[in-house]
Amino acid sequence: MRSIIVGTDFSEGSYVALELAIDIANRMECDLQVIWVRRPKRLMDDDQVDMLSKLAEEKLVSLCEKYQPMMKSGKMRWEICEGKVAPTLARHAIHSSAPLIVIGTNGASGFEKYWMGSTAVRIVQEATVPVITIRQGFNFHKDLERIVVPLRVNLNSRQKVPPAAEIARLFDSEVHLLGLFDDEAQTNELQIYLMQAAELLGKEGIRCTSAMKKYTNYSDALLGYAESIDADLVVINTEQDRMLAQLFLGTNAQQIVHNAQIPVLSVHPNDKIFTLSKS
Repeated sequence: MRSIIVGTDFSEGSYVALELAIDIANRMECDLQVIWVRRPKRLMDDDQVDMLSKLAEEKLVSLCEKYQPMMKSGKMRWEICEGKVAPTLARHAIHSSAPLIVIGTNGASGFEKYWMGSTAVRIVQEATVPVITIRQGFNFHKDLERIVVPLRVNLNSRQKVPPAAEIARLFDSEVHLLGLFDDEAQTNELQIYLMQAAELLGKEGIRCTSAMKKYTNYSDALLGYAESIDADLVVINTEQDRMLAQLFLGTNAQQIVHNAQIPVLSVHPNDKIFTLSKS
């Protein structure tokens, strides 16, 4: 059975991510794997490293004992890995054929400050599966009722519609297609994009609405719209192909991952379309 991967640093933000991951795993009827990454400690002796690992193991065991009863059919497992956080999680996702990685983005008060700021961006860059980033404070007891999918006039923009449809099917969500433009000359073509995306969603039986908005700052416009409709998830692509994304995540994607107060699903435009259907 497939496993969703959850990265943890034992902060409150990572526990929020864990609870959302459990909800998704239950809907997919799949397993969940919680991973803590031990980074090499150049200034620690072997005894200190062993003590840190032992403490992490105790916390992981405690987490699984606490949250396993919330798993409706799948199993929750834990693992300690060693290395740099982002490439380690990315490799683990490949080896385990994971459909999704879920991480918290606020680890400032946690066991290790792994997931704050640029680390979350690096995980999105390096992972070859979609990544959900979620900030501490999100109301994870609320279903993902409204999903925002921004569209622009470019070749990659529409490639995030199928992943959004997968999530919408799991949660019976309504998809809000948002056409964003910075040049009035783009509006006619953008309207065609919106109609095509709405037609695709309609064929899948997914409820959707469409809107258009001119922007000067893409991230502000998107997140402002999401807030105005009380959205629960934003789906973005990284604006870069695989080779470039591993070196540099698009500026808009960075701003959205850093600033979003609701979960963000990031998908690389050239990745294989993932499936969250029940295994």
